Amino acid sequence: MVSVYPSLTHALAEGLVGALWFIEGSEDDQMDPDDAVKVLEGAAHLFSQLSGDQRQELIDLLRGMAEAESDPARREFLEGFPAGFGLVEDAS
Repeated sequence: MVSVYPSLTHALAEGLVGALWFIEGSEDDQMDPDDAVKVLEGAAHLFSQLSGDQRQELIDLLRGMAEAESDPARREFLEGFPAGFGLVEDAS
C-alpha cells in the first residue's frame, strides 16, 4: 500500500488538524464546551513548545494543506490555524 502522505509528519498534521477542526466546529450538544476549550488550549500549548524550525515546518505543511483543500470552510480554518493556535503573531 502506498501512502497518500509524503511523510509521517504530514500524516500526523492532517490527523491533528482534522480533530481540532471537528472540535472547534462542534455544537454544545456534540461536545462539552469546557472540554473543547481544554483540548484546543492543550494543542496551542503543545505548539508553543515547538522549536522555531518545527513551527515553520508545521506552518509550511498547513499552507500546503490549505492550498490543496477544496472545502472552503476547512480551507479558511487551515489558513487561520497558525495565528489561531499561536504559531505566529496575530497581525491584527
